[in-house]
Amino acid sequence: MAIKKFRPVTPTLRFAQTQVKEVTDKRPEKGLTTSKSKTAGRNCYGRVTSRRRGGGHKQLYRIIDFKRTKLDIPAKVQAIEYDPNRSANIALLAYADGEKKYILAPNGLKVGDKVVSSSGPLEFNPGNSVLLKDMIPNMKFHAIELVPGKGAQMARAAGNAAELISHEGENAVIKLPSGEIRMVNNKCRVTVGMVGNLEHQNIVVGKAGRSRWLGKRPRVRGVVMNPVDHPNGGGEAKSKGGGGRQMLVSPWGQLAKGFPTRSKSKQSNNFILVRKNGKKFKK
Repeated sequence: MAIKKFRPVTPTLRFAQTQVKEVTDKRPEKGLTTSKSKTAGRNCYGRVTSRRRGGGHKQLYRIIDFKRTKLDIPAKVQAIEYDPNRSANIALLAYADGEKKYILAPNGLKVGDKVVSSSGPLEFNPGNSVLLKDMIPNMKFHAIELVPGKGAQMARAAGNAAELISHEGENAVIKLPSGEIRMVNNKCRVTVGMVGNLEHQNIVVGKAGRSRWLGKRPRVRGVVMNPVDHPNGGGEAKSKGGGGRQMLVSPWGQLAKGFPTRSKSKQSNNFILVRKNGKKFKK
């Protein structure tokens, strides 16, 4: 997709960049959409658990087929559509038996192309879904399952793709877009190719109002608050107050930078070989 820039007739348009959406001009498939309620970052008790969320444009949720369980039934791409719920575009598939489903649109997939999902070897065409054991080293793929049959959980954002390094027994060693190297069960399903909409990373919001359309509320730094409102507040000039505290923390005192938040109890941690920072994972 092309990137659109604006004449700098206002300060907000000086740096703004948007995408020229090259998608099919049609309404989303009614049977594959559902309502999407907004929580504004609040839990079931009405308490804010995720700050700086609220407002935003009304959206319909598109039901994506992350499991690709319709095996050996060819499908034709009817449309490439915009999805407000994710950075990637989505493709509408019409199967030979009449059923329709949405999938993430891989890079290079066009209207009229045919894709298929199978438990055996297939041609490595973008959009085809195969088991990890049938992939060959240095191949790019996305929409990766962590548990066989659970549905894709990794490499789903625009422009993302993982790479197969090798097969080791029942597992495959893959390199994720973050740089993390981990083992995944060979029976997990993946989709050939990389996720499309590569220009998404070049979008520049340009103005505060556009962030509000996306449901993002303003963010105030803790260091400019008063000590009563934040541990980093107070002090003279630009400084971290709070009784000489030098580390940036959350309003509740948790370290905000360089502090690991990933749970050590996650079973999937045992399959990590190299973390995304390049260090070997300590089990």
